[in-house]
Amino acid sequence: MFKKRRIVETAAGNSIIDGVIWKQLLIFFFPILLGTFFQQLYNTADAIIVGKYVGKEALAAVGGATGNLINLIVGFFVGLSSGATVIISQFFGGRREREVSQAVHTAAALSLAGGLVLSVLGIVLSPTLLRWMGTPEDVMGHAVTYIRIYFAGMIPNLIYNIGSGVLRAVGDSRRPLYFLVCACMVNILLDVLLVLGLEMGVAGAALATVFSQAVSAMLVVLTLARSNYAYRLEVRKIRFHMDLLGRIVRIGLPAGLQSVMYSLSNVIIQTSVNSFGTDILAAWTAYGKLDGLYWMTVNAFGVAITTFVGQNFGAQRYDRVKKSVRACLGMTALATAVISAVLLLFGETLYRLFSDDSEVIRLGLVILRLLVPTYLTYICIEILSGAVRGAGDSLIPTLITLCGVCLLRMVWVMGIAPAHNSITFMLLSYPITWSITSLLFIGYYLKGGWLKRCTRKAGLAAPENAG
Repeated sequence: MFKKRRIVETAAGNSIIDGVIWKQLLIFFFPILLGTFFQQLYNTADAIIVGKYVGKEALAAVGGATGNLINLIVGFFVGLSSGATVIISQFFGGRREREVSQAVHTAAALSLAGGLVLSVLGIVLSPTLLRWMGTPEDVMGHAVTYIRIYFAGMIPNLIYNIGSGVLRAVGDSRRPLYFLVCACMVNILLDVLLVLGLEMGVAGAALATVFSQAVSAMLVVLTLARSNYAYRLEVRKIRFHMDLLGRIVRIGLPAGLQSVMYSLSNVIIQTSVNSFGTDILAAWTAYGKLDGLYWMTVNAFGVAITTFVGQNFGAQRYDRVKKSVRACLGMTALATAVISAVLLLFGETLYRLFSDDSEVIRLGLVILRLLVPTYLTYICIEILSGAVRGAGDSLIPTLITLCGVCLLRMVWVMGIAPAHNSITFMLLSYPITWSITSLLFIGYYLKGGWLKRCTRKAGLAAPENAG
């Protein structure tokens, strides 16, 4: 048994519960942002190296043809496992030692089982799915090679994601950053060695990614195994605690299904992009890497607010729950404006990192100038849904996102856009669906009664004057 004193001291000195809200949000946010940056960096390194030294077909395969399919399959599990992060943060904030330990070991079992299943599914099904997506024939060979190697390394990928989620749930966002820095350096070095030195093409880029993920997984496991607190990982205790697994699934399953539907809508868009040919596919792939600069920022704010709300909800600090949401919305809006300005001003220079092809750059700038100014319409989706999920309410946010983003986007892309046969008209589905869904989330957050329902389910004291 863990000594009670240890976890009490940790929670009692928890600045997420007791510190100045905006300062603690930023302190927690920046390591997540930097960690996501390095994760994006080693994915971008693959694209830069294969785009420059293998060709635009390889660039289209690494990220463009495969990225949405990977997100579709992996995203379900990552969404499902987010339920573990939520309940661990709530238990930790409430100083419930035994439940913290059991949730950590249940999450570890989930990562092992899920990684094995996803490896098999990805290796077997991905070639067929790539063909269903209409991947161009000159890209298909590269795409199959990359995605099969990627899925072969799925277990360390999920171990890192869940392990870093555990650390963030208890307020530690710095060590996941350090692990990603190490993984990024390994990935870039192996990209140079395998792609440039040994001329292994996209196979070398995929192997570099898998090995770098194995490094980050090893580091996070060692950190959890050496901890002196209740979230310590012990191999002999890894198993499913069915009551906690049920709670993880109840919270995480809607998020997993939402991720699947979100990715499915993107797969449909990707399929439409594929039909426009290799130049547009390469431009879309390069835009996705630049676009990642914004998404890693807004997602980092989303992770921060989910953990912040989860711990304060578990500690029954409901006043801090709503204050943190307001602070996070303001900071996200400011960051969005800055990133949008940078991309619009330096877009052409940034595109040249990926390709020297003039047509690819021209098409990429058309896409960038259409979508970047609309980023502001997405903010409320990420922050308000993250806040509500932090309190344990995941079903309604999922339904809102499914209807407002996924279904409406598929209607637009499959039913409206084909009549215009225009890449720009098709991509208008993004800002239109973001705007509608943001309005739905604002209404639910203000009038949906989510906080009172969550306290009843968790058996906590009811908040006063809660929406």
